[in-house]
Amino acid sequence: MFPNTASQHRGIIQLLLHFRWMWIGVMYFNVMSTEMFIQKMLLMFSQHGICSDFIKKITMATVFNEMSEVMAEWTEMSHVVMESRANAVVLHGEIHTIIYLRHAFQFLAFEGLQLNEKGKVWIMTAEMDFTSLPFQRESDLDFLHGALSFAVHSEDILGFQSFLRMRIPTKEKGDGFLKDFWEQAFNCLFHSSKADEKTKEFCTGEEKLESLPGSVFEMRMTGHSYSLYNAVYAVAHALHAMHSSMSKHRTVIHGGGWRPWNLQPWQLLHFLRKVSFNNSAGEMISFDENMELVGGFNVINWITFPNKSFRRVKVGRTDPHAPPDKAFTISEHTIVWPSRFNQVLPLSLCNDNCYPGYRRAKKEGKTFCCYNCLPCPKGKISNQKDMDNCLQCPEDHYPNDHQDLCIPKVITSLSYEEPLGTIFAIFALCFFCITCFVLGTFMKYHNTPIVKANNRSLSYTLLISLLLSFLCVFLFIGQPERLTCLLQQPAFSIIFSVSVSCMLAKTITVILAFMAKEPGSRRRKWVGKRLSISLVLSCSNLQAGICAIWLGTSPPFPDFDMHSLTGEIIAKCNEGSVLMFYLVLGYMGFLSIISFIVAFLARKLPDSFNEAKFITFSMLLFCSVWLSFVPTYLSTKGKYMVAVEIFSILASSAGLLAFIFFPKCYIIVLRPELNKRDQMVKRQY
Repeated sequence: MFPNTASQHRGIIQLLLHFRWMWIGVMYFNVMSTEMFIQKMLLMFSQHGICSDFIKKITMATVFNEMSEVMAEWTEMSHVVMESRANAVVLHGEIHTIIYLRHAFQFLAFEGLQLNEKGKVWIMTAEMDFTSLPFQRESDLDFLHGALSFAVHSEDILGFQSFLRMRIPTKEKGDGFLKDFWEQAFNCLFHSSKADEKTKEFCTGEEKLESLPGSVFEMRMTGHSYSLYNAVYAVAHALHAMHSSMSKHRTVIHGGGWRPWNLQPWQLLHFLRKVSFNNSAGEMISFDENMELVGGFNVINWITFPNKSFRRVKVGRTDPHAPPDKAFTISEHTIVWPSRFNQVLPLSLCNDNCYPGYRRAKKEGKTFCCYNCLPCPKGKISNQKDMDNCLQCPEDHYPNDHQDLCIPKVITSLSYEEPLGTIFAIFALCFFCITCFVLGTFMKYHNTPIVKANNRSLSYTLLISLLLSFLCVFLFIGQPERLTCLLQQPAFSIIFSVSVSCMLAKTITVILAFMAKEPGSRRRKWVGKRLSISLVLSCSNLQAGICAIWLGTSPPFPDFDMHSLTGEIIAKCNEGSVLMFYLVLGYMGFLSIISFIVAFLARKLPDSFNEAKFITFSMLLFCSVWLSFVPTYLSTKGKYMVAVEIFSILASSAGLLAFIFFPKCYIIVLRPELNKRDQMVKRQY
């Protein structure tokens, strides 16, 4: 009538896992059934990640002279239990184990070892049930407070308590057991007893069972009583089935009578196998193919009181026939824990939990239940307790400071709403307006000597390229789109190639003009617009050709950089081909260096307006800006990369505008008397 123990084994495992008690103690008594239990349970513990801090076998004294050895063993064991971090202790025994435990705890209290003060949660198996000896009625029950035990599933049977109240030993003829129980329970004697009548009161037989404390007798039907009740009915149903079978198979005897078959008692098992009935509580009673009762176990919470009484409260159940997610149920909020824990869920771990943001790392030389807690690596999180591995955040998320949560990244770009974007836009507009003013001034004084000097067509071309370079800044500000990404780098590189080509052409024009002054020089035919235009077109077309190849093979496109910055998604223009990008910059740098070298060599040539010197200074600034651009660009991330490129465009363009055209504008606007041919001749000599 005891259900399949596998259901109890699974229930113990599920109970431990439910409360995350992964570091436990195991105690068992040296009775026949415990060895098999321990072997099975220890294997299941390791399979489910549960470790045992201690496994103690308790010896039960069989004769009085063994008592001292057993108590010494209990004393040693109590020190182990008290020093252990395991707050959950699985205890396996038999029907009389509670009697022995009460005696042992009473002895330990006498020795000054208050084991129950450590607040261990005892998890007891269904093989144990509460039984008591008469002399233990005043013994302390505190060690049971908050304990959890498995019990054979039982239901309240209608009329059971009325049946108990009707039991009167004086009217039960031939029932010696009832009289013995009555004398022990009520601490009295019947007149017929042979014991010393002077030591006890006489039993009247009218004593009330409900007046007994729960530690002596319980009025409710326990799991064992329920099993006995069902066993009687199972045998009755089997006998009925056997009788029905016998009535169909009778043999004729002499004289016309009938004789039943001669059935042996062991043949009753055949009928017991097929028993299936509903008891008076409405529960189905049947057996499986192994002749074991089909049923589960209740989880009981023990609550003790100062008056030596107790109450067993059903807080959960194991049901082997329920779906897997409902095979084990427990009502955690109704459980009363040992007093030490102040109704806070007890922890039973080898060490403290690894909280979110940390991961578990095995301790050398320890079981897998003992571990260190290490912070998650950069970029990873753990959002639960005791995680073995940290999790990588999705690409569009990043860990918070505590590394226990992934936060969505913010999409960023250099926009007009940001102060930096606004400042660059204002500067670009200001320089554009200044360049327009310079271009207008030159066009107004188109025929003056200072404008004609050093090829005014190159000056106009240079001013227009500077205008476009300032406007080019607006391609870099704002959310990247397909068109702006296609135009950004090619437009910037071609425009600047035109500007640098103009500077190179101007320098070469100065050199040739000086050399052409020599009498009979053949270089006069090179001085003029044809050479400068050819030089500008050839240099610019080569850059345009490189850009065309770039756009035709691997053009830039809008992209998102998820990894460069921790909390941001960078909206940027992907160059497509990094090689082509640096080839374009390299070609522009090559033109700049050539122009600077030529201007530097020509800086001391006599010129009325010192154009060669101004070109040298402007190209020195231009080269300095773009040489410092490359390492700065590579060392920055996100929108600041764009900001560095915009700054370089504005600084280099403004440098060309200032060094080349501001001195001429100064003369045109503020010193017009110097803007005459005779003044130019005087200054040359």
